[in-house]
Amino acid sequence: MQAAGYADALVRAEQFVRGNPELVAGAVAVVALGVIVALALLRYRRPMGVRFKEALADREQVAVLMHPDPDPDAMAAAIGIARLAEQVGCEPTVQFSGQIRHQENRAFRNVLDLDIEGIDHVSELAAESVVLVDHNQPRGFEGADGVLPFAVVDHHPGEGTGDEFTDVRTDYGACASIVAEYFDDVGGKPVPPDVHESEVDARFTLPSRECTGLLYGILADTRHLTTGAAAADFNAAASLAPGVDEDSLDRIANPQVSGETLDVKARAIAGRQVEGSFAVSDVGTLSNADAIPQAADELITLEGITAVVVVGERDGTVHLSGRSRDDRVHMGRALENAVEGIQDTSAGGHARMGGGQVPADEEKSREDLIERIFDSLEGDV
Repeated sequence: MQAAGYADALVRAEQFVRGNPELVAGAVAVVALGVIVALALLRYRRPMGVRFKEALADREQVAVLMHPDPDPDAMAAAIGIARLAEQVGCEPTVQFSGQIRHQENRAFRNVLDLDIEGIDHVSELAAESVVLVDHNQPRGFEGADGVLPFAVVDHHPGEGTGDEFTDVRTDYGACASIVAEYFDDVGGKPVPPDVHESEVDARFTLPSRECTGLLYGILADTRHLTTGAAAADFNAAASLAPGVDEDSLDRIANPQVSGETLDVKARAIAGRQVEGSFAVSDVGTLSNADAIPQAADELITLEGITAVVVVGERDGTVHLSGRSRDDRVHMGRALENAVEGIQDTSAGGHARMGGGQVPADEEKSREDLIERIFDSLEGDV
């Protein structure tokens, strides 16, 4: 009886299909669309590290491009991405424009023995496929505006995107945290400093050099996890800990300081102009522009000061470096507003940290620029 019932149901179903072909076709289309959407959602929800790994695996070579004059966070993120690329069969070349002058940045490069290349022209990029790291719009070399990156990994605000992959997390304190998270996403394991990576049973590994670099990159961009650090930065730092070489970390963190840097810090403190809890200091002309952000780091520690901008000139360019621990002041936007309307300028950054450059021959006067900075800090620009 049951078999007869099944047969009768099949006959009725066949008759319905024959009699309502349009309805059946529509139902099939809806089901197919549902399957496609479900698969797309599953693909979209995969961890970003997995998606980035697959994007890299589709390339034979990539140029991992840092921003001009790269800092530890940029270098750390770049070598982490290069390591991930190597493990999926993609040949990476880490590149940058500008110079590495800051003693902390030089120590980072030298202690970790980084193989990174400087470029001056777009033709020197090592591959057509470019990954932008710690910035989202190419800059700093001739032809930069013609570069269309295939991927962007960054934590700075901006409009730049990658043609295939974009991961910009402005709530993270460091780009290195994003890259450390990628290795967690793909099941990567840190390699302790006294262990060879061949002894680690994992498809993806993060050698001690990269672990050390990524941890220092996080510490450097968050002032040792005290400024602008999100929970993700703490988690990333913890995940890297097993692979960190403490001796290398100490050597990077405590490099020798030049006499000029100490002099610039002293000039910034002694020559500061203060309005309320805001301070602006003009340190004049100097040969090492990297001393300017170091002076800003020093000035923000003064009692009663909640936001600072240090101004200095090198080779015809006025450099601005700002720090804020005041919720009323978004330093990146404050510097953008301060230089708005001045030709050939660039400025921006985070709530707690920002920088900018102004051609010396474009500023009306240094006094006018300082007044504009104070107005911007006050929210009057």
